[in-house]
Amino acid sequence: MSSYFTDLAQQYIDGEWRAGSGSWDIVDFNPYDDAKLASITIATTAEVDTAYRAAERAQKEWAAASPYARRAVFEKALRLVEEREPEIVEAIIAELGGTRTKAGFELHLAKEFLREAVHLALRPEGRVLPSPTEGKENRVYRVPVGVVGVISPFNFPFLLSLKSVAPALALGNGVVLKPHQNTPVVGGTLVAKIFEDAGLPGGLLNVVVTDIAEIGDAFVEHPVPKVISFTGSDAVGRHVATVCAAHFKRAVLELGGNSALVVLDDADLDYAVDAAVFSRYVHQGQVCMAANRILVDRSVAEEFTARFVAKVKTLKAGDPDDPATVIGPLINSRQADAVAGVVEQALAEGATALVHGGRTANLVEPSVLTGVPADSALLRQEVFGPVAFLVPFDGEEEAVRLVNDTPYGLSGAVHTADVERGVAFARRIDTGMFHVNDGTVHDEPIVPFGGEKHSGLGRLNGDAMLDAFTTQKWISVQHGRSTFPF
Repeated sequence: MSSYFTDLAQQYIDGEWRAGSGSWDIVDFNPYDDAKLASITIATTAEVDTAYRAAERAQKEWAAASPYARRAVFEKALRLVEEREPEIVEAIIAELGGTRTKAGFELHLAKEFLREAVHLALRPEGRVLPSPTEGKENRVYRVPVGVVGVISPFNFPFLLSLKSVAPALALGNGVVLKPHQNTPVVGGTLVAKIFEDAGLPGGLLNVVVTDIAEIGDAFVEHPVPKVISFTGSDAVGRHVATVCAAHFKRAVLELGGNSALVVLDDADLDYAVDAAVFSRYVHQGQVCMAANRILVDRSVAEEFTARFVAKVKTLKAGDPDDPATVIGPLINSRQADAVAGVVEQALAEGATALVHGGRTANLVEPSVLTGVPADSALLRQEVFGPVAFLVPFDGEEEAVRLVNDTPYGLSGAVHTADVERGVAFARRIDTGMFHVNDGTVHDEPIVPFGGEKHSGLGRLNGDAMLDAFTTQKWISVQHGRSTFPF
């Protein structure tokens, strides 16, 4: 593991490992014990330009290559991830405070998405469409957009970098990746190393480790990339979308959520408790799909609450390297301060803490709150930490209203003994994804992933990757002679 944080603490631009030319360093810390993992001199706007120009040069030959040749790179990348899984798990634990369970979950999904990229290389199809003009043939080609800029987050950095990088490359594009400053290795240079070792031609994938304080909007504004794929907060996503629109770029935005897990009056309560605890507390709640709100029919609320609280109290918080740990640290002190502030605000507004977790540095223990006022802003915002709000409701109509009473619309779940009742409920919710008798945290390679309202624009996964990272080109062929009106 340690070799990743020494060997990969660099920029990867135009097929070369190099130092940034900035005047300061991004220091990579372990969020649990604050140990220094790496120090990376940041990239400047000059390196951003070099990276995009390298991707632009390399992309033409890559796009012209046989998709079968492109496919072979992803087959090799998948084998390398499988071979290096123990080291990658250790890096996830060290760099982002992920538990061993979380690291395994992230690696499992990363491999699934690489398997899908293998097939995606062969997915684009052309069409021949009829014309009202005699002798005309309309050919519609599916072609790469050219170069894609990818901005990935800190919570699932390996997976969420690969999730855009691999499909964009498989479909014939070049890529420049900017990982989050807190996860520059797992979310950035480790991805580059795997593709380099898998035989990806130099220049096609570039990684710039930098900061907005250094480069401003240069990564998004640069004239080369035609698509920006951003995963992160809705506040930053709004800015990315605005800049993209001003420069006629496509923005694919996977943003925050405020998901609800709903327990109807006929639910299997033990199962619903298990689903709710996982959905709220996986990776310390630092998941866009996490169930911030647990909505429970009042007829079963007392029994559900007792079981939910009992299970939450069993969750071990501590060193993420310990296999028994369920709750590791939050990514940094700013996040820990924000989550602690949410609990204090809720209590000040009159909520009751059924579980009131303590805090040691970045380690924030689980909290369970009830009685949060119905008009509280806390019930409508994303809480990126281990805090659950329990909210009773009276009947399905009120449940639907409460679930939809948020600017977000990413995921959610409902528990009921009647599957079709659950589906009917799900169809009334303004979200991109909703799950019946399951948790709120799911991602699969071939189903469309994305949100409504402030939770994003566009979709990823499966055929949606074609819409995200390719464009369509119409070429008509006139057999014989056209006639013109003058």
